[in-house]
Amino acid sequence: MFLLSGITVLAVGVLAVNALRFSNSSSSLCSGSTECLQFDLVCKTEEYEVRHCSPSRWVSTDAEAYFMGVGAAMAFRRLYQYITGANQEGVQMDMATPVLVRVPEETQMWEPAIYTLNFLLPSVYQDNPPVPTNDKLYFTDMPEMDVYVRSYGGWMLSITSRLHAHLLTKELQRVNAYYNHTHHYAVGYDSPLKLLNRHNEVWYVVDNEPVCDGVSHSPPRDLPPTTTTATTTSTTGTTVAPPTSA
Repeated sequence: MFLLSGITVLAVGVLAVNALRFSNSSSSLCSGSTECLQFDLVCKTEEYEVRHCSPSRWVSTDAEAYFMGVGAAMAFRRLYQYITGANQEGVQMDMATPVLVRVPEETQMWEPAIYTLNFLLPSVYQDNPPVPTNDKLYFTDMPEMDVYVRSYGGWMLSITSRLHAHLLTKELQRVNAYYNHTHHYAVGYDSPLKLLNRHNEVWYVVDNEPVCDGVSHSPPRDLPPTTTTATTTSTTGTTVAPPTSA
């Protein structure tokens, strides 16, 4: 049942698209959209890559659920209503990509968790977005940051997202990389109408200098505050040193 819910949501995750600028690094990921996040590629390995993202603003909402797919479905309806006119100005906006789901790390099968769904605001509304009419929506200002990224194809389901999050953390521990252990992001790019060559990601926020194959890399720090940048909804939380590999 929850697998079907996962398909319904994060297949629905990105419907349309128009309006933010591309960076060279992100354009290949947003082939179905003209409005997309920007980032600079810092380094890349066979298992993951590191991206440097500049500040951006998102509209967000929380949902409590046992599975990511169910929580994202609940949250998606609210955000989609917002961009289709449920705001004080009655403004309709095209949907930018990607869609981020903040997934807590510490969850129990018998207890629901809080999932946060985030829509990237179009460039013309980054500085002054329309006020939501639903009090469950709020704006998230995401700071400049670096993220570890693992990409995968197919549909973004609760089980596949968790699997790739596990594979990414396993590799980060192997190279003794430091990252935020409190949450990760499930990231979707494609319209539900796209059946082949889909692109999804898992993100972990970098702590300290990013590491690729055991070598530290200094990301660029002179990026302008562009309108479509991607990072995570929060960088707060306890950051734990990874265990040393045997």
